[in-house]
Amino acid sequence: MKKVLLVIDYQKDFVDGALGFEGAELLEQRIIDKIEQYAKEGHKVIFTLDTHEENYMDTAEGKALPVPHCINGTEGWGLYGKLPKHVPTGSPMICKETFGSLSLANYLAQEKFDSVELVGLVSNICVLSNAVLAKAALPESKIIVDASCTSGADKDMHEKSLDIMQGIFIDVINR
Repeated sequence: MKKVLLVIDYQKDFVDGALGFEGAELLEQRIIDKIEQYAKEGHKVIFTLDTHEENYMDTAEGKALPVPHCINGTEGWGLYGKLPKHVPTGSPMICKETFGSLSLANYLAQEKFDSVELVGLVSNICVLSNAVLAKAALPESKIIVDASCTSGADKDMHEKSLDIMQGIFIDVINR
């Protein structure tokens, strides 16, 4: 079975930076454990990085969410905590300027993975967006979101996003 783990935006600014929230740091070891499991089994691990430039406040997103975050090259843009030490050799890092990544979806479709598992932040924004894109790219593949490895600042929106993903036949595990 051809499997991939997608680590979505587990970056400093989403954990304890500009858009950080209580509890996000608790996901770190769970995500590291997943990364190590996938790498040990010989499966691919892909990381996405929310990536904005200095003109963020002039963008459509910046006007709707006026909190500069994940500015390319800043400390807040980097992977959180111990994660950089656990990036498997050769793991792709996909920089994305918006919630979902078409580059990632196209890559998934090209590689024809049988199983795609998503972890990371933020559940009701970037995890949801990329899970939907993965389902569109691979409609016959198993798309999984590990609820114990994702979260959001708004707990009600977090739960609703998990419901929505289940509603479109994405497997939400460890809920």
